[in-house]
This record gives sequence, structure tokens and C-alpha cells, in this order.
Amino acid sequence: MNSSAAHAALRAELATLTTEAFRPELADIDRLPTLDIAKIMNGEDAGVAGAVADRIPEIAAAIDAIATRMARGGRLVYAGAGTAGRLGVLDASECPPTFNTDPAQVVGLVAGGAPALVTAVEGAEDSAELAAGDLAALGVGPTDTVVGVSASGRTPYAVGAVEYARGAGALTVGLSCNAGSALGAAADHAVEVVVGPELLTGSTRLKAGTAQKLVLNMLSTITMIRLGKTYGNLMVDVRASNDKLRARSRRIVALATGASDAETEAALEETGGEVKNAILVVLGAVDGATAARLLDASDGHLRAALQMARG
Repeated sequence: MNSSAAHAALRAELATLTTEAFRPELADIDRLPTLDIAKIMNGEDAGVAGAVADRIPEIAAAIDAIATRMARGGRLVYAGAGTAGRLGVLDASECPPTFNTDPAQVVGLVAGGAPALVTAVEGAEDSAELAAGDLAALGVGPTDTVVGVSASGRTPYAVGAVEYARGAGALTVGLSCNAGSALGAAADHAVEVVVGPELLTGSTRLKAGTAQKLVLNMLSTITMIRLGKTYGNLMVDVRASNDKLRARSRRIVALATGASDAETEAALEETGGEVKNAILVVLGAVDGATAARLLDASDGHLRAALQMARG
């Protein structure tokens, strides 16, 4: 197919996508007062959570499958282009400080690599081969999960990532904002959050981007809950890498145990600043070494370790 024909085919494909639809009723939005535009945009955003809610069963099924793989030592890999890729990188980068994960445990791949985080890398999103190469470099295999992220659900980089990962035996999830997408069809788990046409035609960093962020929050956060990275709703695996997080660590121990400031400080000193271990020291009445051993035996699940400590 020559270049002209290829462009015509792509235009025709885009015209069928909900995320690319033109909205005549907004054709004069640039003539409205700023306050009115802001109200319209806010009204558009209000429907995103409902669209995500419609896909909760599919999201939950994907999370359970991801957690099962990660419990066996697998990784969670996001792959996307443009806004979708950047959102995946953002979610992955927040896991180490929030859940004390190894940076290699949750990985974000964006078409075009690191430069694409701040500027467009022309043509990168159109290459399924680039996605395959990026995943091959990671050595993706059967214990891993690859989540392809694409608002349109047709981006070659995201679809190519899922196809390569599935061929390598990895679990695959396709997150898009169009029903019946190529990405969803290629994946083991399709999560298609249909938010409708954008305020600005085709600007999928808006509602579609918000929907993807909400789903990625759920995928990583609930997976980490399933892996024992929390105790109730407390982030007991938080990494205290700055003054704010050190203060938060002390507060978490106190909230979980009801311990005094002195007891909290002593427990954290005993465990080298490890929040989960410090909680076990207080609630389980064990020393730091025993707390570490019990948590190791329970695969890091604090509730199970507490049961062991209490006999």
C-alpha cells in the first residue's frame, strides 16, 4: 500500500473510533467565556468514574491474575505510546516509594524510550517491532504480565507489545477506551473503558487519559494489597526516603499499633526503619530478628506473620 493509500486507510479507521468522534455541539467552544468552558470540561470529566465502574468486573479479574503471577516472582510491565505510555511510566515509578518494590518489579515502557517522556518521538508509536524489541530486552516470560495501554486500542506499539508478550507466555491485559478494540482482542484480559468523544476532537489525554490513570491506579494498588504490601489501608511497605516519608512511617506504626512515640521510635530502631517489621515487633511482642523471619516465612503478609507470632 502506498503512502497516500495508507494515510487514507488510517483516516477511515480513526473515523470509526469513539475517542476520535467530532462533536458539532462544541464547534463554537472557543467563543465561550472561560468559566463556561471550565464548567463544560468539568462536566465531561464527571462521567469518567462511571465508565470505569462499568468495567470493574474485568478490572478485578485482571488484578487477580496479575497478583497470582507477581506472587510467583513475576513483573508487571506497562507498554504504551504518548500519553498512555507516560501514564504507565508514572504508575510504575510510584511503586518503589509507595510499596517498597524493586524498581525492576513494576516497569513502564513508552514508545521511543526516555526522550518520549518529555517530547514526541515521531513514528515510535507505529512500530510493533519496537515494542517486541523493548520486551525482548527485558526478557519477558511466563511469570510476567504485560499491560498494553492505548486510548484508541489500535496503537501498533501497544498491540505489538501484547502480541509479543502473549507469544512469550506472559499474561496480557489490553487497556483502551474503545469497544471491540484490536488491543482488547489481542490480550487475555480486555479492559475497554468507553468514555466517549473528547472535548477537543481526538485529544485523548483528556477523558481517556483520566480513565487510564484511574484503571492503572487500581491495577497497581489492588495488586499490591493482594501481595501483602498494606495492613488494612496503611502503606506498611512505604520506603522512608525523605523527611516526609520518615514522618509518615512513624505515623503508620502508631496508627497500626496505638504505640506511644517512644515505643514507635524503639520499634523502628530495632528494625532498621522497616515499618512492617516495627508493627510486628509491637503487636507480636517479638524482637527485630524474629519479626524479619516471620515476615519472610509469610511472604511479607503482616496479618499472617502476626498469627504466627501469637501462636
